[in-house]
Amino acid sequence: MIVGFLDSGKTQFINGILEEGFARGERTLLLSCEEGEEDYEKAALDGVQVVRAEELEDLTPLYLHSLEKQHRPTQVLIEYNGMWPMEAFCTQQLPKNWVLYQIMCTVDAATFDLYAKNMGQLMMEKLRVADMIVFNRCTDELKAALRKRNLRMVNRRAEIYLEEPSGASEDYRDGTVSAFDLTQAVIDIADEDFGVFYVEVMDDAAMFQGKTVRFKGVVCQDKRFGAYFTVGRHAMVCCAEDITFLALPCLAEDKDRFATRDWVEVTAKVQKQYWELYGEEGPILIASSVTPCEKPAEEVVQF
Repeated sequence: MIVGFLDSGKTQFINGILEEGFARGERTLLLSCEEGEEDYEKAALDGVQVVRAEELEDLTPLYLHSLEKQHRPTQVLIEYNGMWPMEAFCTQQLPKNWVLYQIMCTVDAATFDLYAKNMGQLMMEKLRVADMIVFNRCTDELKAALRKRNLRMVNRRAEIYLEEPSGASEDYRDGTVSAFDLTQAVIDIADEDFGVFYVEVMDDAAMFQGKTVRFKGVVCQDKRFGAYFTVGRHAMVCCAEDITFLALPCLAEDKDRFATRDWVEVTAKVQKQYWELYGEEGPILIASSVTPCEKPAEEVVQF
């Protein structure tokens, strides 16, 4: 799904991925729910069947099944109308055999503030559910304003990019924004947010330098760790075959009373310092409290 308000760059985005070969070798259905000023590039539509949808009420599971039967696509692109709510469509109107793979949200940086003030609920709904967000037509001033808002707090999971009129783009994360409120005395990391925290602290330990965090994790003890044990979560990025253990070294006075696979709640200060197994400086947890806890309902973190 590609979502966003009118003139936010949805069609341009679709043209770009089609020209790069997204539909090459696949039977693709492109469901267009909004007609903007820009049209699809005909040269990029080879193997793509375009169907227009005028009203949200028309997009029933029965109708979508009929499109599937008629066109037999192996994949579907939906250019979704920015004025339509998304929750009911995603949860009730998609056929059960249609797997929603990714939601990409395009935003015109120049009009974002106007839409956020006047249609905040519709705008924020799209930002919250997106897997990737692209703010286009960004000037240096707009980039600074967007980072000042700290949109990572709106959506911790999404990749966010700032694209200039020239087409050059940069990652929203630049060491000044975090998905967490770093002003808190203790930063509570929710069970489902551990993966986001891990990526942030590993990418930029300096941003968390001296901050106190609290989270639940699994202990791992190993002689190679020396004075430390590690604590973290198993995470699945794509499928069960790629589950890996994401953990941070932790220094605690009573580390030996915990065994590998014990679940604990850790309250610790983050310090960026050298650890032999890193081979360089990285995040170290200096624990003030490590207590046994119940494991979360979902033991494996998903990105």
